[in-house]
Amino acid sequence: MSFNIALSGVSAAQKDLDVTSNNIANVNTVGFKESRAEFGDVYASSLLAGSKTKVGDGVLTQQVAQQFSQGSLQFTNTALDLAITGNGFFATVPEITSRDFSFTRAGQFKLDEDNFVVNSNGDNLLGFPVNSDGTSASVALSTTEPVRIPDSSGSPQATSEVDIRMNLPAADQGKDPAKFDPKDPLTYNSATSVTVYDSLGDSHVMTYYFIKDNTAGVDNEWYVATAVDDQMVDLVNSDGTDADPTLSANSVGADTGNHTAAARMKFSAGGDFIGIESPDGNAQTDFKIQTESLGQGILTNGSDDGQQISVDFNLEPGNATPNEPTQFASSFEVTSLEQDGLPVGRLTGIDIGADGLVRATFSNGTSEPIVRVALVRFANEQGLTQESSTQWKESLESGEALAGEATTGTFGEINSSALEQANVNLTTELIDLIIAQRNFQASSKALEANNQLNQTILNIR
Repeated sequence: MSFNIALSGVSAAQKDLDVTSNNIANVNTVGFKESRAEFGDVYASSLLAGSKTKVGDGVLTQQVAQQFSQGSLQFTNTALDLAITGNGFFATVPEITSRDFSFTRAGQFKLDEDNFVVNSNGDNLLGFPVNSDGTSASVALSTTEPVRIPDSSGSPQATSEVDIRMNLPAADQGKDPAKFDPKDPLTYNSATSVTVYDSLGDSHVMTYYFIKDNTAGVDNEWYVATAVDDQMVDLVNSDGTDADPTLSANSVGADTGNHTAAARMKFSAGGDFIGIESPDGNAQTDFKIQTESLGQGILTNGSDDGQQISVDFNLEPGNATPNEPTQFASSFEVTSLEQDGLPVGRLTGIDIGADGLVRATFSNGTSEPIVRVALVRFANEQGLTQESSTQWKESLESGEALAGEATTGTFGEINSSALEQANVNLTTELIDLIIAQRNFQASSKALEANNQLNQTILNIR
């Protein structure tokens, strides 16, 4: 019997050595969780056995238990390096269409040839689909999908409005609006331009011409005419209908043979902006004018030929400090000129928030939410079945996988450009290694002592 007891001690010490050695070997493995060998004594008894004189039957390895304590973070320069602070696991699948879930704390992710986010083992990272505002459409594990970084360009946006503020020089001499010619700078007082975009993202130059009215008895009034790509564009009436340039109350360029429907800006004697009239002479209470459709010989690339551009002369109507055009005794100056269109953009980077939201940024200044990295937790983490490559599988003992968003409930947060190091304390492991070695030696000595006793008995004659 003593042989078996000593042998069980040697086996237990060997198991302890193996577990400790494995911990030491993985001290630099990202996402690794140390193990602990747990032992229990063996005590067998029968109905007629004397319990007071019964000796134990040795030791038995009960479990090699994973220790899911938090590992320290190592910060990197790669956005796809992810670390979880707190509770949770990343969910992965070996193939895009697979539902064979694996769970890991190792966040060394990268892009494959199809722009899917995968780990070093080639498994796809899973995330929740999101709405346009970044909210998750669903947080169920069954609705997760492989995370993919788009390789397409950011969508263009056609210009629909231009906001413009300027100072028109009060001392400028008036011009005859009938002689306006955009090719002759002597026929207008000032001009400025802005780049606008059509529905396909192509750029066009929109120019604004300002002509001070020299009509006798008319003071502090200016015409504003527009052109796109050097082609004059009529402004439209306040009801949205096209104005007839030859009949419009505000038209310029009659003597040049190019009648253009313009708008009229009015200022007070103090240089403050009073308002603006559309080509039909009606006051625009919202301080906006609008171009006719640009498809008339300007947009010839297949883009939306019904595009119209509104020009806003008061970005904040009703503001206590209105930001409006002025007519002061200073030079022509454009103080604000902005438009809401966007060209085609290319992907310039990705950003992953603490809540796991993956957002792509594009060169045209836009950003779009793509997906939210899913986290999974278990009622009993130590019940997970351990796999290679620092991955675990769900088991009966672990309980069902429960998916959710980072930073909600009991889920931890996701750190981008960081990796979770192994939670192995090398000093402690080296001490445990010495203890396991001593236990092995002691059990070996017990075996040796038993062998000598048996040899002595065999030698009795």
